[in-house]
Amino acid sequence: MAKLRAGLGYELEVRGRTKEVEQQAFENLIEQVTLADGLGYTTAWMVEHHFTRGFSHSSAPDIVLSALARVTKQIRLGLGVVLLPFSHPIRTAERVATMDIISGGRIEFGTGRGASPLEYQAFQRPFEQSRTLWEDNLDTVLGIWEADGEPYSSEHEYWSVPDVGVYPRPVQEPHPPVWVASTSLDGYLQAARRGYNLLGMTMLKGIDDVAEDIAKYKEELARHGFDPETRKIALMIPWHVAPTVEEAHANAADAVMWYIRRQVNLVAPPDYYDARHASHRVLGALAAGQSQEEAIETLRENLMIVIDDIEGSRKAVQRLEDAGVTDLIGQFQVGGLDNEHVLSSIKLFASDVVEIR
Repeated sequence: MAKLRAGLGYELEVRGRTKEVEQQAFENLIEQVTLADGLGYTTAWMVEHHFTRGFSHSSAPDIVLSALARVTKQIRLGLGVVLLPFSHPIRTAERVATMDIISGGRIEFGTGRGASPLEYQAFQRPFEQSRTLWEDNLDTVLGIWEADGEPYSSEHEYWSVPDVGVYPRPVQEPHPPVWVASTSLDGYLQAARRGYNLLGMTMLKGIDDVAEDIAKYKEELARHGFDPETRKIALMIPWHVAPTVEEAHANAADAVMWYIRRQVNLVAPPDYYDARHASHRVLGALAAGQSQEEAIETLRENLMIVIDDIEGSRKAVQRLEDAGVTDLIGQFQVGGLDNEHVLSSIKLFASDVVEIR
């Protein structure tokens, strides 16, 4: 079996408007991650989104991951990602370090700039400066950690660190691993120049073009003195495996398409110039407008989703490995999929699709 590292990823969709449905989504997540921990999955990742009713109710991932830290033993816990432009770097440094202590040094520090103009409006940050805000904020957070409790200072238009020691300090030295989320080649290269791990997805480009970008990311790493073999490359993909293709489709097709129809209209990175991205975003949008059977086939061909049996899932994993991916972030819980189907898929994937390590 394949040796791709396998993790779980959560948007935390809520398919329904009652508080009870919303609360149950959190309970299901805790049950699923606890199961995955026992099975040997590598990491559980949670996104950060705001104001996206239904699509994602994960507005406070640090709190949920801290709760998970106390009911799990081995699985690493990924912030996927902290939207740095919206948070003061002192608070980010404090909260992530606290999480690292509570979890016993199991935090993965994913960072990003966000893609929602509404979020920038609500948090009163200029959307057109998103990349600069992300870079400056990340540099400040890392500077605080590297100061190791000694006074640190930084002045910025949107924040100030007035020569203070910041506590607590993270368990991991010098800090939790840094990841950068991006869907663009420009973002991949930016991460490579700083030597950061990469968080991506196939939903907007498809696996073939993502593979080309991964190759360029690795080249850029080497060009800047970093060993590509020491960096991790993760892709987040909606995934459901069942004993037969027919059962997989019956279980998950409706839930996945519910998710896709919402996502293709929400993920639009600012200042994006890659024509291939635009073409595949159109592809995703077209898929959302096709019949369910046609759409799923289009999405499967491009490895934007996986709804398959064991053998089909193994082939999909091989395509990821061939593309240079080191870590799969499987969205086993997607679109309000029934919890029993999610738990079954998590178990089957671990036992028959990959060699969990």
